[in-house]
Amino acid sequence: MLDFGVWHEILSTMRKNKLRTFLTSFSVFWGIFILMILLGSGNGLQKGVMHNFSDAMNSVWMWGGRTTIAHAGYNTGREISFKNDDIEFLSNHFEEIENLSGRIHLWGGAYHTSYKNNYGDFGIQAIHTGHQVTENLQLTKGRLLNLTDMEKFRKVAVIGRIVDERLFKGEDPIGKYVNINGIPFLVVGVFDDVHDGEVDRLYIPMTVAQKTFRPGTQVGTMTFTIGDASVEESEALVAEIKEQLAKKHKVNIDDQSALGTFNAMKEYRQMQALFQGINIFVGIIGFFTLIAGLVGVSNIMLIVVKERTKEIGIRKAIGATPASIIGLIILEALIITSIAGYFGLLAGISLLELIASNMPASDFFRNPGVDFRIAIGAAVLIMIAGMLAGFVPARRASKIKPIVALRDE
Repeated sequence: MLDFGVWHEILSTMRKNKLRTFLTSFSVFWGIFILMILLGSGNGLQKGVMHNFSDAMNSVWMWGGRTTIAHAGYNTGREISFKNDDIEFLSNHFEEIENLSGRIHLWGGAYHTSYKNNYGDFGIQAIHTGHQVTENLQLTKGRLLNLTDMEKFRKVAVIGRIVDERLFKGEDPIGKYVNINGIPFLVVGVFDDVHDGEVDRLYIPMTVAQKTFRPGTQVGTMTFTIGDASVEESEALVAEIKEQLAKKHKVNIDDQSALGTFNAMKEYRQMQALFQGINIFVGIIGFFTLIAGLVGVSNIMLIVVKERTKEIGIRKAIGATPASIIGLIILEALIITSIAGYFGLLAGISLLELIASNMPASDFFRNPGVDFRIAIGAAVLIMIAGMLAGFVPARRASKIKPIVALRDE
């Protein structure tokens, strides 16, 4: 059936009915094009939002606020701040906790940083070593802070990429000293991050900051990781920790403003579930858009069969089998849908690539594209749908009796 004569006949029929062929092809082209754009845009939105989750996915952050509920003899408006003994309390009472750390912000403006004649107002963060894990620092040069730095009160710093670029301007910073408010700190490492806002800062040991810049025992925000715990287990652990800290600081457990928490795992899983739903939704819309185009193909093929009734009668009269009639109609539908679908696929992917290369990345939309497996699946779907679109009219054509077909006007 797939000889040159059959192909020539099909292409000849398509050339004779250019408008009909174009309209039929366009419906399939548009369906697959919309499918690619919807899936690619949903993927770009997901990448943009998920890009913000650069910290360790099993990290938890806790901070103090102000009380809004009077409790245990204390009035409202009391400020809750974490201190060294809170770090010790969590370390001693919760074995599930890993990489426990405090974090104090010493933001620029009041803390000038300089190297030779280069100056900048960068964020200074005092941390324990565990914070480097929860922050998921990507070390590019040197080393990170270690326990010896903490215990021996070493004035050392790990600097971000932007700090390196602005202060050292291509010079190797490792082993050089930066001045923070006139106090020299030895640069031991350089780190990078997916967010530019995360690399315009320096990290210094918490013990040094508490003696040099913020005398006292305050540790600011507390961060830690919780191993391979599930979302439910992490939520239960966070609730228990919050309850114990509320008792320790004489805070009403229902006071939402006194103790704040952020569970990265919970938020990440919620966002994943949200985008799975979005992808399913846009996939359904695109699928039915494609189905609408294929229904159009099937209807056009019914018209084709009607117009070629006499021709089909002659074919059957001279010995054509029902299978050959079905094959001819299906092949014509398959050619139309495959070619139109391929160009729809190509146009959709090309537009997504154009958008990705020209649109600046943001925290909400970046690198739109379609997974290669989805593209291949769409191509296979086009082939199958093309055959199905031609099957109904082909089956109808195969049942036409030659004498009836020859009488058709």
